[in-house]
Amino acid sequence: MYGAILGDIIGAPYEFDRGDKTKDFPLFCDNSKFTDDTVMTVAVAEVLLDNVDGKFDSDVEILQALVSSMQSWGSEYPNAGYGNMFSRWLETNNPQPYNSFGNGSAMRASAAGWLAASLEEAMGLAYLTAVVTHNHPEGLKGAQAVAGSIYLALEGKDKEAIKTFVTDVIGYDLSRSCDEIRPEYHHDETCQRSVPEAITAFLEGEDFEDVIRTTISLGGDTDTLACIAGSIAEAYYGIPDELVAECRNYLPEEMLKIIDRFYRTVDKVFVPLVDKEGTSVHQVLKQGMKN
Repeated sequence: MYGAILGDIIGAPYEFDRGDKTKDFPLFCDNSKFTDDTVMTVAVAEVLLDNVDGKFDSDVEILQALVSSMQSWGSEYPNAGYGNMFSRWLETNNPQPYNSFGNGSAMRASAAGWLAASLEEAMGLAYLTAVVTHNHPEGLKGAQAVAGSIYLALEGKDKEAIKTFVTDVIGYDLSRSCDEIRPEYHHDETCQRSVPEAITAFLEGEDFEDVIRTTISLGGDTDTLACIAGSIAEAYYGIPDELVAECRNYLPEEMLKIIDRFYRTVDKVFVPLVDKEGTSVHQVLKQGMKN
């Protein structure tokens, strides 16, 4: 979760092409803040944590809980920068999906990758987190691309394997480099024009911070792109302690309670991709969860 939230906070000042399309910028400044990306990431994580704890007996119950949690957190933070259609959804009694293919489905999906026991489950949980609003095929793909990439990173798969998943299973074109994307890229909130770009930045980045800087250098919807890329980068690289500490300074106590619960559930913030005996990260995490 820290990866997604840091991407949101660091990217927020440069949204709507307000940056200089460079990797040379301060990670934190007076305009740094969390936005709707963080609020909905926390809302989804809360429900998926309840699912791990065995609170739900069916997908229908998970869907109902997602709607309730997202509306509750949305009402708590009504000025976080939601899109118009999602804002109306938050305020509606018995809200229904509205066929969106916006990148809101992808920005909030990271917990599905961390809390799944298989790639199939990660894809299934991502579907549930998306379909309550983003039931367009492209909206669903965006969430599944993020959750699946996170799961594979936690399993110790290399970037080539993650890229193959995104291209062959999800169906995104990742043939352009960041240098090719950057000159003509502008603000686009659709999954199909932001999730592939965010994943490309993750693939090119050399460590967590470099992924965030590379992503924001593309311009456009920088907070959401960096939220997506950062969520995958955390699973692949981990996050320096000083960035985790800085992230916590921007968040209210009620969010920190969910985040702390999340990391207790996965047992630790980050472990090596493969331990000395060849055990994958996800096996370690699941063992910790059972204990």
